[in-house]
Amino acid sequence: MIKYILMLCIVFSLSGCGSRNDKTSYDPNLIENIVEEMAVDYGTYGAEANDRIGKLLKDLTDADKVTGARWNEIMDLWSSEELGQPLHYDILPDGLPDTDELCIVVLGFQLNPDGTMEEELVKRLTVALNSAKKYPNAYIVCTGGGTASENESASEAGEMAKWLIEQGIEKKRVIVEDNSITTAQNAIFTYDILTSLYPSVKKLAIVSSDYHIATGELLFKAESILRANAPGNEKLEVISNAAWKAPSGSLSTMFQAGALIELFGDVETAFDIYYDNYDIHGLPPLH
Repeated sequence: MIKYILMLCIVFSLSGCGSRNDKTSYDPNLIENIVEEMAVDYGTYGAEANDRIGKLLKDLTDADKVTGARWNEIMDLWSSEELGQPLHYDILPDGLPDTDELCIVVLGFQLNPDGTMEEELVKRLTVALNSAKKYPNAYIVCTGGGTASENESASEAGEMAKWLIEQGIEKKRVIVEDNSITTAQNAIFTYDILTSLYPSVKKLAIVSSDYHIATGELLFKAESILRANAPGNEKLEVISNAAWKAPSGSLSTMFQAGALIELFGDVETAFDIYYDNYDIHGLPPLH
């Protein structure tokens, strides 16, 4: 699938489809192709693809000004050296709102086959617990679905919430998002819950392993940009993070490309990218 998208990039370049033509009617499929070309180009080549991405952004803006403005903002965010920086280890920093305007979003991690939590997820929760005690009026979202291959009743978020409550966090502060199996879905479904059921929440702080923070920030910010009724009117703002210092782990720009494509709606292509780059075959099947 990735090779197919890259071939499309070449075909579109040679055919001149990106040039402005007043007689051309742009359709959603073409817009989707442009977005996916940008994501794959940057995921593959990074800054070396900037000239090509600039042309694609112009094509996208010509096709739809609002979509073009949104993806200009997303691409600027993705390529920024400030993405995910500074990292705050073990606990959220001082100076965040100590009200229910703040929500601490804890990103899940695949469960053991029997439904118990991996050590990495417990470490993330420990960071969340420290942060929740520091900001006692903040909500805490536990996000992650059923990823236990031998226990269909277990979910990442359910186990996470149970652990936090056992450690003394009030149940009314804990929000469970237990339908997602990817970080993109973490962002999509958490956004749905917070904007529909928790209108006081305006600010988000991402909690995860250190190598995962930038990706989490990118996707939650991108989801808010894509959902805004107009650029600049985003309902949720990522303002900080707290991380567990993992001994290993990494996420490539190509993984981030797949996640952004998933946010934009092409789940099949996104999963092709995930499968090509990471061993996620233990996850539940794509429906």
